[in-house]
Amino acid sequence: MTPRQPPTLGRRPTAKPPGVSLNRALSKLGLCSRTQAEVLIAEGRVRVGGKVVRDASLRVDLNRDRIVVDGEKVVAERKVYVMLNKPRGLVTTRDDPQQRDTVYACLEGLDLPFLSPVGRLDKASEGLLLMTNDTRFANRLMDPASHLPKTYHVQVATVPDAAMLDKLRAGVTVDGETLTASSIALLRNGGRTAWLEIVLDEGRNRHIRRLLAAHGIEVKRLIRIAIGRLPLGDLAKGTARHLTVEELVLLAD
Repeated sequence: MTPRQPPTLGRRPTAKPPGVSLNRALSKLGLCSRTQAEVLIAEGRVRVGGKVVRDASLRVDLNRDRIVVDGEKVVAERKVYVMLNKPRGLVTTRDDPQQRDTVYACLEGLDLPFLSPVGRLDKASEGLLLMTNDTRFANRLMDPASHLPKTYHVQVATVPDAAMLDKLRAGVTVDGETLTASSIALLRNGGRTAWLEIVLDEGRNRHIRRLLAAHGIEVKRLIRIAIGRLPLGDLAKGTARHLTVEELVLLAD
């Protein structure tokens, strides 16, 4: 009689150690981006518990570990929430390998800690961009489960008729992704062009441009005018200001 074999046990997933990686910790504390943190760590400029650490993946406890950079203890920066009217032609990143101008040029001269964009607007797009050093706040706004609507005014190089608007509202699949909008309305037209108001409750890469391009519609301008119930308002292009308490409440609702 063949002896019974013991049941094969599946390999249990390896649990991550507690805490966060060192490069993420420096970003969460508002010192720099994760990429910049990796450089500081590799250069031996970061100490944890008095010891030089060159491993960016080292797990640290933000509440217990003493982290020092260039001899100075890193402490959490005050939470800052900024709205920016992004001009066309800037990329939404801190460090651009192609040396293009970034949205951080709009923050020069302001007394601000390191801030990260909440989501993105592509180089050719304009309008409301939020920036903060509060990662929980940013993650909550970007979480697809929140269905936080984002409203755009889009100038197109045609005047879509009712049938075309219905096709746009029906959505389209591009490269395996289904692109839809919560609403699409014709705002006005001026001969050969028109302005649409498009509301998204999710944000895929170049979502609106790809949706319109699938129907042969060229985008001439794309401006985000609101995030949730927070409007861009009359903030001048290329300028930034702190959000008010009332505006933070609008985003929390």
